[in-house]
Amino acid sequence: MAETAPTETAPLDITGWTCPAPLRDHPRVVMGHGGGGALSAELVEHLFLPEFGGPALAQLGDSAALSLGGVRLAFSTDSYVVRPLFFPGGCIGDLAVNGTVNDLAMSGAEPAYLSCGFILEEGVEMSVVARVARAMGDAARAAGVEVVTGDTKVVESGHGDGVYINTAGIGVIPAGVDLRAQRVVPGDVVIVSGEIGLHGVAIMSVREGLEFGVDVESDCAPLGGLVRSMLAVTPDLHVLRDPTRGGLAAALNEIATASGTGVLVHESRVPVPPAVANACSILGLDPFYVANEGKLVAFVPREHAEAVLDAMRAHPLGRGATVIGEAVEAHPGMVVARTGLGGTRVVDLPIGEQLPRIC
Repeated sequence: MAETAPTETAPLDITGWTCPAPLRDHPRVVMGHGGGGALSAELVEHLFLPEFGGPALAQLGDSAALSLGGVRLAFSTDSYVVRPLFFPGGCIGDLAVNGTVNDLAMSGAEPAYLSCGFILEEGVEMSVVARVARAMGDAARAAGVEVVTGDTKVVESGHGDGVYINTAGIGVIPAGVDLRAQRVVPGDVVIVSGEIGLHGVAIMSVREGLEFGVDVESDCAPLGGLVRSMLAVTPDLHVLRDPTRGGLAAALNEIATASGTGVLVHESRVPVPPAVANACSILGLDPFYVANEGKLVAFVPREHAEAVLDAMRAHPLGRGATVIGEAVEAHPGMVVARTGLGGTRVVDLPIGEQLPRIC
C-alpha cells in the first residue's frame, strides 16, 4: 500500500497573507478561462458564484447533488467544442454523452436521462451532423442512458466550428452514498483507474498532424459501471473525480483545496503510457496536465483501499487501476509529487490550458 507521508516541521502558514493587487487581470475573456485551471477557477469564484451562488453550487463538484421529492438526484451539464470533430477513439458525439454521464457517476449516481443541444454552423454537411448524432445514440445506449429532450440552433457561417453540443443529465444517487471532496481526510489512499493523458495526446496528434511512433486513441468511455463496482465494495468512498480539462493535476488540486488536506503523489507510480510520455517529452508538456475522458481518481479510506482496488481491476475500464499516493496533514491544500530521485515538486493548478479545445 502507499507509503506514509514524510513529516514536515514548522509548515509555512500563508493563510494570513494578502496581495494588494489581483495576480491576474484580464479585462477580456482569454482561452485559458475555459481550460479548467486557475483562470477557470477565478472566473467561477469571482464572477459566477456571487451571482448564482447557493449551497449546492458552492460544492463545485462534477455535478450537483440535490434532493427533490425525497429522492437524491445528481444534475450536471457540459458543453463540447472539441476540434477536430472526429479523432482516434471517438468524436464530439461520444464526448457529449460520456462526459456528462461521467460527471453524474462522480457523484455516485446512476445516470438516467440526458438533454442535448446542438449549435450548428451554417454550411456544415448534413452527413457530418448525422455521423455525430449516430455516435451519440450509440454512446447513450452503451452507457444505459436515454436522450429525452433537446434543442437545435444554427449560427452564420464563420461564427462556429461546424458542431457544438451541450448535454445535461440527471441520475439517482443511492442511499448511503456521499461523495464530496470535503470528506477527504489525511490517510485516504489515492487511486487512479488507469493510464493518463491519452485523450489529450490523441486530439493533438490529429490536430497537428504529429506522429509519436504508435497510434494513440482517446480513452473516451462511460464510467458508470466502474463506479457501480466500486460502490458495491463500500458506499464509503470519499470522493471521485474524472480528470478531464487540466488533467490529473487539476483534479487533485481541486480536491486538496476543497478538503483542506495535502496530497502526496508518488510520481513513479502514476501510469503514463510510453506514447504519452514521448509526446510530452517532445512538446515540453507535463502528462499530469493532459486531459483524460475515461479515467477517474478516487480518494478511498485506507481500510477499504485494497478491496476497492481489486474491484476496479476486475472491471474492463479499471484493469490498470493503481495506488498513486495519499492525503496527508502536511502542506494543506497543496499537491506535492515525490520524484524518482527522492526529491519533491509542487504540482500546481495550471493557469490556463496546455491544449486548447480538447473537449
